[in-house]
Amino acid sequence: MAEQRQRTLSTSGEALYEILALEKGATHDEIKKSYRKLALKYHPDKNPDNPEAAEKFKEINNAHATLTDLSKRNIYDKYGSLGLYVAEQFGEENVNTYFMLSSWWAKGLFAVCGLLTGCYLCCCLCCCFNCCCGKCKPKAPEGEQQEFFVSPEDLEEQIKNDMERDGETPIMLQPTNVTEKTQLIGDSHRSYHTES
Repeated sequence: MAEQRQRTLSTSGEALYEILALEKGATHDEIKKSYRKLALKYHPDKNPDNPEAAEKFKEINNAHATLTDLSKRNIYDKYGSLGLYVAEQFGEENVNTYFMLSSWWAKGLFAVCGLLTGCYLCCCLCCCFNCCCGKCKPKAPEGEQQEFFVSPEDLEEQIKNDMERDGETPIMLQPTNVTEKTQLIGDSHRSYHTES
């Protein structure tokens, strides 16, 4: 059983450039030129008995695909392979938010808030009791009635009583023997004539 090598996720963003034998600020044309040269050199058809060449070819293709996609390249240049992993997990638009929230100052701010309020649960309960059911609860506009909850059983009973009071009884069952013909199928055949 062959061991697969584990790669750690870096934040430097240089490994893909090294695979293509380029510097970190390479232009799109330089990436394209280097990819073509290396792809020809390590292509599996030119190296049929060399599994290392096939592996190298896969790495070259992966590096090229990442560096030619502008959004992936920006993420890779800024956050490295860890940024690409985060983009894959949470979406490309959430990468900056993830790294901002995982920064040391965001964690410190969270800890300081916890220390100042005593605990996060107290802060949450305080906000909930004041905003949802306390002094700060939003008031309904004047002239409008507040909504209230009616259970389905009570609503069904109310509808039944209203219909009995009006003299109508609701139909509870479908008729058992129904024989119905549609008007589309008739016994007589119709013919259409055009006037000439």
